[in-house]
Amino acid sequence: MRIYRRPNHFLQNVQVVAVGSSYLVQSAAYKMQASRARLFKEYKEVQREKSADPDIQLVCDDSNIFKWTALIKGPSETPYEAGVFQLAFSVPEQYPLQPPQVRFLTKIFHPNVHFKTGEICLDILKNAWSPAWTLQSVCRAIIALMAHPEPDSPLNCDSGNLLRSGDIRGFQSMARMYTNLAAMPKKG
Repeated sequence: MRIYRRPNHFLQNVQVVAVGSSYLVQSAAYKMQASRARLFKEYKEVQREKSADPDIQLVCDDSNIFKWTALIKGPSETPYEAGVFQLAFSVPEQYPLQPPQVRFLTKIFHPNVHFKTGEICLDILKNAWSPAWTLQSVCRAIIALMAHPEPDSPLNCDSGNLLRSGDIRGFQSMARMYTNLAAMPKKG
């Protein structure tokens, strides 16, 4: 398959794709429509299976299907247990061919999460993305990352250094403290 791009003021933002001996014209509007259809399908799936996954609450913005938020529960037997963490999703118009941008809105002490920006270092959000992933499965992968940090590729060097030096107790203490400060549901 070859993609031809031709400048033409009548066909702005159009790709002509050679498929065998025929040609397929794809416009940016068509791609966005396909992206919206995929996101709408995921939205219906989330609505249908709300009770199926009690660890994830995924919500679409009322006015923009490309903006989502999620509340995820910290995995059990980790310093994040009992915490509820908010994620922000910014979905590109090329989704699912390109990954969403996801970041923590809740402060978290984790080697693979930038402490100030909430940026997440996770291969599926970068070079290992596949259109088979959904927003729900991305949340699952983030929960798995919370349970199994990768200190060799840290965005939070303090957290990564504690784990790499073998100070598990120090890491867990700091992570638990930030979970208590930022991610515990308010009582009352």
